Amino acid sequence: MFRQISRLMFATVYSVAVALVAPAFAQNQDDFAFWPGATYDASIPTLQSIAGHENGERITKPEDVVAYFQALEAVAPDRIKVWEYARTWQGRPLIYAAISSPENIARLDDVRTGVAALADPRATNRAEADRLISSLPGSTWIAYGVHGNEISSTDAAIMTAYHLLAAQNDERVQKIMNETIVFIDPMQNPDGRARFIHNFETSEGLEPQASRLAAERNEPWPNGRTNHYLFDMNRDWFALTQPETVGRIRILREWMPLVFVDAHEMGSDSTYYFAPEAVPYNPHLAADQRASLELFGRNNARWFDRFGFDYFTREVFDAFYPGYGASWPSYYGAIAMTYEQASARGLKARRNTGEEFHYRDTVRQHFVTSLSTAEVTADNSEKFLREFYSYRVSAIEEGRTENVRSFIFPATRDAAGARKIASLLTTQGAEVIQANAAFQACGASYDAGAYIINLNQPSKRLLRTLLDENIEIEQGFLEEQERLRSKNLPDQIYDVTAWSLAQMFNVEMDACGSLVIAGDFSPFDPTASEGGLTNPDASVAFLVNWGERPAARLLALALRRGLTVYSSDLPFTLAEGEMQFNAGALIFKREDNPDNLPAILEEIVGETGAEVIGVSDSWATSGPNFGSFNVVKMPAPRVAIAWDMPTNPYSAGNTRYVIERQFDYPVTAIRMSQLGSRYLDNFDVLVLPAAWGDYTQEVGAAGAERIKDWVDRGGVLIGAAGALRFMANPEVGLLSSRRENAAKENGVAAPGDDATVEGKIIEDEQGFLNAVEPKTESPDPSAGVMVKAVVDSDHWLAAGVAPELNVLVRGGDIYTPVDLNTGTNVARFAGANELVVGGHLWEQTRDQLAYKPFVIAEPRGAGQVIAFTQDPTVRAYLDGLNLIYMNAIFRGAAHATPPR
Repeated sequence: MFRQISRLMFATVYSVAVALVAPAFAQNQDDFAFWPGATYDASIPTLQSIAGHENGERITKPEDVVAYFQALEAVAPDRIKVWEYARTWQGRPLIYAAISSPENIARLDDVRTGVAALADPRATNRAEADRLISSLPGSTWIAYGVHGNEISSTDAAIMTAYHLLAAQNDERVQKIMNETIVFIDPMQNPDGRARFIHNFETSEGLEPQASRLAAERNEPWPNGRTNHYLFDMNRDWFALTQPETVGRIRILREWMPLVFVDAHEMGSDSTYYFAPEAVPYNPHLAADQRASLELFGRNNARWFDRFGFDYFTREVFDAFYPGYGASWPSYYGAIAMTYEQASARGLKARRNTGEEFHYRDTVRQHFVTSLSTAEVTADNSEKFLREFYSYRVSAIEEGRTENVRSFIFPATRDAAGARKIASLLTTQGAEVIQANAAFQACGASYDAGAYIINLNQPSKRLLRTLLDENIEIEQGFLEEQERLRSKNLPDQIYDVTAWSLAQMFNVEMDACGSLVIAGDFSPFDPTASEGGLTNPDASVAFLVNWGERPAARLLALALRRGLTVYSSDLPFTLAEGEMQFNAGALIFKREDNPDNLPAILEEIVGETGAEVIGVSDSWATSGPNFGSFNVVKMPAPRVAIAWDMPTNPYSAGNTRYVIERQFDYPVTAIRMSQLGSRYLDNFDVLVLPAAWGDYTQEVGAAGAERIKDWVDRGGVLIGAAGALRFMANPEVGLLSSRRENAAKENGVAAPGDDATVEGKIIEDEQGFLNAVEPKTESPDPSAGVMVKAVVDSDHWLAAGVAPELNVLVRGGDIYTPVDLNTGTNVARFAGANELVVGGHLWEQTRDQLAYKPFVIAEPRGAGQVIAFTQDPTVRAYLDGLNLIYMNAIFRGAAHATPPR
């Protein structure tokens, strides 16, 4: 808990002062009420008293949101407690509040302990569970504003807290307060909200504008949806890449609320959406969870009918992908839902029907569903508590009896990747053990260090959801998607269909039909130290094997600290074959580095967990010696990334995050308008992230020539996904690969340029279908499917990379292989029958994608052009692709030959 009264007073004075000089945007609220007929306790602070405006009159700033909840706690500490649970990248606090009766607030610690006991049926028998169920309050957690430009929910959070504490004639409030605890996370993305408000206030004029063309309602790139690193944090719940998400998971595990709502906004032309969700449902959801969604939907509908609000259910928003805020809580046993409000994207909006609505209207509807949700929890507290306990009981039983009863990560090539998965699962509440000695399970032998996850635990459904190679989609749903596709209509797959952590990290995992019990095991400790420096007194060099994330981080930090590093393009062995090193192994020669090299490396090892080996003899019994032309010096590349439209902000932010935060190497973001500048010579590597559209028009002919000249003189150009539409454009000429149209089995040739074409007789229905089929189009896009790529290990870009990679394919862009005279297809997709690893891919797209390139490397003059046909850094959760991407940056710079 935190109270900063002096800061509160400052925020209050500051906000009021700002309100006095702000444009006169206040909307007439004389005939408007959030809850008609409500009367409020005057001792509870209003938003006006803190921020200088009424709720719904302005968009409340992040600092005022925090100040308001602090003010509520200062006045009513017996009914509301406020805590900070994390800080954003930009240093803003993330807070949550618990609101309940004085009796429940006084026993919060006991409630937390009781819920933890109920969550583990192995320690809490049925009789004790019944006692807890009869004594514990229910709990509703409402999370607002994970997307910063979905503005109304945060002000609805303020109104909900105010109403629960101040309403004097709402009979539901007393029951909600007595029977439940309402947790409010008012602002999940304050950095994005601040960005939106800044853009809005910069553009607003004398009065609010409803036009969809108004600048105040059209955000500049990258808009406020995302956080500082431009992540969609509603996709980050199991990947846990962002501090906001990590903090949120921690507090949810602490309280395990029974009901979880993630409050969003959608397009202005829509109405309001609430549960039940659309199909497909994830098969690991329990039947009673799905059934309970109906209770909330019907109660929301009852209130919406009373107030005359429009709504819809069971469309668009599904519950299949587990990385949503409305999905992840389901897998500890909560009833989780998404609410979506048509957004004003400002203070006023006009639908395409001509109807106008105000920001306060959107705040009100989120406020109504917030109260309605808490009301359902209050009416069903004991039922939901009982179902929560049963969920945990049945999870354990399923883990004992289903065909898959354990997962094992062997201590193999990528131990760091397996360790990170173990850490991710532990952070999310799963129990992971590690072998202290070799053991046998399911007919296989495993070495010490392997990670074991037995499924007879309460987190079983989460584990199956995150680790199964494939999550089955309902057959009827897939058949309907094929029907829609046959008519050239959009499919209804909302997000990716594959996300197995083992696949995304490209690590080996075995599914076992038995529980692993016999052996010497200890609970996995994610805080235990890793790596080390062997033989620090070595006289010749220090070596680091290549192939895992710690080595790549060590390289980045070593270059930043000015060390001289070499790397071998080929594997080699020392000490009569006893010491084996992969292609890409790093070499720190004593003679080229400071005398205190061992101390510097020891410090970097502590930060990265890498393994460093000192040697006093450089004689190689196989492979190149240290002075070979196959051993290259690794420069410290100056890396730039394209920023601004038409760059896809997700791709730009995710890529920058991977380089900067996962590998500790700085990146300079440069505006698209500056790509043609002569100052591009200040950089060695230029990253073109995926694009919304095509870079060609934005870069222009002169800019394209400037980039080509820069590459010719030794620059390294790295492009991903949509950026290849620019690079592979024949008029640009940076890449010899070409984007393909869809391959058609029965297609008719395009008619060409003539004004008339030959007449044809259509004899049957198949002839009609052939006639209406588009003559040229892109392959059918995929929402997201995991496929296999095969790596050419002879190329320097593949140094240390596994022979096969798992790639998330999204969209419909497919590119031709390059010929050997031009470049190298460093990684190409597998054949059609072996291609799909997880998820759903259209058959025609699968057949056309087979054997096409994933990674292309083309030398150009003194530089390099490296192309990834799919985005390797998407959502920063494809850790299995990180090494080849770091190779593109660091080894790409090492294999360019600019004048030094």
